[in-house]
Amino acid sequence: MTTEHLLWIGGAENPGKGELIPVENPATGEIIAHCHSASQDDVVSAVELAHDTFKSGVWSRAPRYVRAEVLERAASLFETHIANLIEIEVEQTGRAIREMNAQVPSLVKWFRYYAALLRTEERSVLPTVGKLHNFLDRRPLGVVVQITPFNHPLLIAVKKLAPALAAGNSVLLKPSELTPITSLMLGKIMKEAGLPDGVLSVLPGYGAITGRALVEHPLVKKVDVTGGTAAGRAIGEIVGRNLAKYTAELGGKAPLVVFKDADVNAAVNGIAFGAFIASGQTCVAATRIIVHESVYGEVVERLMDRADSIQRRMGSPKNPECMMGPLISERQLKNVEALVNQAHSVLDDTKVSIGGGYRQEGKSTLDDTDFSKGYYFPPTVIAGIEPTDRSILGTRIWREEAFGPVVVVIGFSTEEEAIELANDSEFGLGAAIWTRDLAQAFRVSEQIDAGIVWVNTHHRNDPSSPWGGAKSSSGVGSENGIDAYHAYTTTKSTIINYASAEEMAAEDWFKEGAGNVRYG
Repeated sequence: MTTEHLLWIGGAENPGKGELIPVENPATGEIIAHCHSASQDDVVSAVELAHDTFKSGVWSRAPRYVRAEVLERAASLFETHIANLIEIEVEQTGRAIREMNAQVPSLVKWFRYYAALLRTEERSVLPTVGKLHNFLDRRPLGVVVQITPFNHPLLIAVKKLAPALAAGNSVLLKPSELTPITSLMLGKIMKEAGLPDGVLSVLPGYGAITGRALVEHPLVKKVDVTGGTAAGRAIGEIVGRNLAKYTAELGGKAPLVVFKDADVNAAVNGIAFGAFIASGQTCVAATRIIVHESVYGEVVERLMDRADSIQRRMGSPKNPECMMGPLISERQLKNVEALVNQAHSVLDDTKVSIGGGYRQEGKSTLDDTDFSKGYYFPPTVIAGIEPTDRSILGTRIWREEAFGPVVVVIGFSTEEEAIELANDSEFGLGAAIWTRDLAQAFRVSEQIDAGIVWVNTHHRNDPSSPWGGAKSSSGVGSENGIDAYHAYTTTKSTIINYASAEEMAAEDWFKEGAGNVRYG
């Protein structure tokens, strides 16, 4: 019998009126739980409760130190639940446990960072003319909606929740219908930490029903979504009609440029991590590998070896020795297969080497996992493309976000050519450069059109460091840092006249007779 999970509304579990959502383990194809989904009526009730809670001031007007203490307690409680959170995160996402053991414990940093920001933020006093004191304050927006994807359920939820709650908003969180369980657990953790009832609701559901009802509600003052570009544009259109604020972290097709003087071992390690972590299911996955012709052959050879090594150690995500788990679903697996097959049809396979490229079958040599029951796809490297043969540039695998462990390796001869190839995309979320030439690192990073550029590393993420795209297909605004906190607030300007009564009396705009008057 599978576990049944209810909605989280008003600090308690509540049954949903929508259809039950089956939650699948992508490594085995088994249904591990059923989750209630929020109907349109459920959404309306939850939004109205969030609005009433916001207006009550129990959280929105709570002193800063109170909100900071709740976030600090949330961090501590999160740590006590880490083992359980990791276990469920592995089961619902198929991510290898060694990845989750590294990622999940780091999430407490977001709670503590924004707690510290609340304790240390200073408000501005602006220069004015005359005896006026003009100070600024930050006020919460009200009811905000957060929509999170399947690939990093806890990470992305925490990244969004921490600044929104720090600012004093009421939050409605809609996790992906594929991976809702750990987000529901966050509701209980936040209540235990002292978050007042009604401040946070977690509403699993399908995008066309639950998601749409949330983003189009007129009481919602901000929507923050992480997901695909098409969905982000559709949501943005709805949000725009309500003149609500909007943050969207969307698609990516990250270039990784290896220059001739790069440390090849380090660069290959960086490529493998950037491309194959989370089975390639990250928005900043390094999928377009651009390598100087002088080291091209060496990089490809070592990368192929690394991909083979990872493939040999694919298996059960619960196995600590497993290097790569499955993709999230049959649908995602078929999409990746289609992208690789289209590349096969375009490229001359007598010249181009495609390592991997087909659904993983048989049983794992690591732990006897039956690959046919899950959605396994091996790390795949498309290489051997001649610098003069750029037919790969027209393929879907070069243009579209694969969200799978597939990379294209292409050569270049000049720095200008490398920059042109790196920018040859509608996406501009993340990019990486590998070089030991400091001047080149600065010069090239300035010219790559991406919101995040890493040099001699990849996929670094910190609560203080902004995370967002530079091109419209990669989103609007950014997460993390002070900017994310500010995006969940509105600026309030207060101007106080501290002139004496006599000085104020002299400021008679409509006094009899001529004379100078002030303006501003």
